[in-house]
Amino acid sequence: MKKIHTFILGIALLVNLGCQEDNKVIQEELPPQITTFYLIRHAEKDRSDPEALDPELNQKGLGRAMHWAEIVNEVPLDAIYTTDYERTSMTAAPTAVKQDITVQYYDPQTIDIERFKQDNQGKNVLVVGHSNTTPEMVNKLIGEERYPPMDDSDNGSLFIVTLFGNRPAVSRLHFSCNCPD
Repeated sequence: MKKIHTFILGIALLVNLGCQEDNKVIQEELPPQITTFYLIRHAEKDRSDPEALDPELNQKGLGRAMHWAEIVNEVPLDAIYTTDYERTSMTAAPTAVKQDITVQYYDPQTIDIERFKQDNQGKNVLVVGHSNTTPEMVNKLIGEERYPPMDDSDNGSLFIVTLFGNRPAVSRLHFSCNCPD
């Protein structure tokens, strides 16, 4: 009887060790989590008052904001971030309404990029910024100084930063808009 108990205990240990090895193999084979950031500059702003510090979008900008909502419509967004300006908020608004997402504000000067990446890990995120902050944010996300500030007339660039675990890939697309002036 003692031999049978020893034999069963031995089998149980082998099975348990085998299961632990199987779990280890499964964990090692899991693909890295994929996070995708879609970064755009705000749409065309109203330049009729040169003294305005926080202008809204002009008609063309409102049309472009709707156009952005159509472009990212097929992307199931999990979060939308904008700076705390009328033009960025207005650019994000059609997408936020269409995808039923509450816009969150970020400060590009004080953002902790590692925390931002961690908070959004595994998500699809739209970030709306400015001609200087958008490429700066892309550079922070990819960990290199690749993109200079955008031309002031560039309201149609879309940066797509995909993080495969911690490995970044980036592409830049440009969309024109036949929006009414």
